[in-house]
Amino acid sequence: MKVLVPVKRVLDYNVKPRVKADGSGVDLANVKMSMNPFDEIAVEEAIRLKEKAGVIEIVVVSIGEAKSQETLRTALAMGADRAILVTSEQKVEPLSVAKILAKIVEEEQPALVILGKQAIDDDNNQTGQMLAGLLGWGQGTFASKVELASDSVTVTREVDGGLETDRFPLPAIVTTDLRLNEPRYASLPNIMKAKSKPLANKTPADYGVDVTPRITTLKVVEPGKRQAGVKVADVDELVMKLHAMGIAK
Repeated sequence: MKVLVPVKRVLDYNVKPRVKADGSGVDLANVKMSMNPFDEIAVEEAIRLKEKAGVIEIVVVSIGEAKSQETLRTALAMGADRAILVTSEQKVEPLSVAKILAKIVEEEQPALVILGKQAIDDDNNQTGQMLAGLLGWGQGTFASKVELASDSVTVTREVDGGLETDRFPLPAIVTTDLRLNEPRYASLPNIMKAKSKPLANKTPADYGVDVTPRITTLKVVEPGKRQAGVKVADVDELVMKLHAMGIAK
């Protein structure tokens, strides 16, 4: 069984984003970049499924600038078998990403595609659902537990009311949530081995996909400063202020 895991290079989650002076976007110059945390969880889950038997090969794919090769090497060091880099120097929107992934799925014929539920840069939470729609596959989103069988996958997913468990036939799409697992650190020997693992270079044109942006960003601004709180002397004063604000009745 083959598993395909898409990953994205994003601003490291420990770095505070800064908006460019002209308001055109987030400043990514000279800042630390890393694998999207949700995608890292997806890679870890694929590796765990391989360790439990049933999965024979893990293929990771990234769509973005040439530096995304670093992200793929990280996934290979964690335990993926080979990688595909689809290079595009312009921003690729979720629908275009899903279309490229659909073409890769046609070529690779994986039984399962595992990807992060969203990327922390744009927070769109669209690619997995769009890919499932394009392929006509079953999907389990926001997965907190994945159980793989020979012909089906059972996904426990987080919903507003608690947990929901779904089972659907393979091939299928799964998007990962934070509580699914804790990704491992790549060991030094595996980092060295990753340098020799296969990494294919492609372009969107190789898959016949037009990645021209359909959305124009008008302006990006930082969130407003949080207002200071107000101290009250006692509970009676607190209730009075809440009444005045219309919060308490």
